Amino acid sequence: MLQAEFNDPRLVAVYDAECPWSRDDDYFVATVKAHAAKGARVLDLGCGTGRLALGLANEGYRVTGVDPAVASLRRARDKPGADRVTWIEGTSAVLPGSAYELAVMTSHVAQFFVDEHEWRRTLSDLRRALVPGGWLVFDSRDPDARGWERWNPVDSRRRITMPDGSVVEVWTEVTTVEDGAVTFTRHYEFPPESESLESASTATQRFRSEQALRSALSEAGFVVEHVHGGWNREPVGAPDGELLVLAHT
Repeated sequence: MLQAEFNDPRLVAVYDAECPWSRDDDYFVATVKAHAAKGARVLDLGCGTGRLALGLANEGYRVTGVDPAVASLRRARDKPGADRVTWIEGTSAVLPGSAYELAVMTSHVAQFFVDEHEWRRTLSDLRRALVPGGWLVFDSRDPDARGWERWNPVDSRRRITMPDGSVVEVWTEVTTVEDGAVTFTRHYEFPPESESLESASTATQRFRSEQALRSALSEAGFVVEHVHGGWNREPVGAPDGELLVLAHT
């Protein structure tokens, strides 16, 4: 999970500018509110630059953000209100037992656990970290939607306006698709006045089916409450191409 997009401070800044608050954050906040009382302890595993963690803290939750990417955490800690969140550098292995009423994994963090053993270990760690009856909610792209087919230099190209007014051009290129694992490179073209005009970040994500997610969760000791297919809680197969999972211990 330690690709440049989340570890190079320059690319982390682009990520932050590219990914403002959106409907997926609204979905997660609403889900947290529906299943955890204000003041509850909430874990944001793979919190990145802290957008959702800070949003949940603003709603009155006691939030812990955990991420292995130092540059992303540094940017999160520099944001207004960051003192209301406990930030921890690390993976699910650092989580204490029975410490949270609810855990979230957002921005498709679940797909960065490419190795099946690592994925199952992460779910086991989350099960241990939640109190009895605790909730887990996360997103994963539906492989049936074949979203990676739109990760190409034409469809994915975007111009990102940075806080200083400069513009960075970003696009994605898939290099391999094999057994549900998609490897891709994000390309960045910076303004001419920049020291380095181009950068890149390569990563792999695993696309798991609804049944595969359900099976892994059951094996880890979770009970799946429901799986939605879109941000408005549509059934699986909706145009959003998502698998939005809610499970409890």
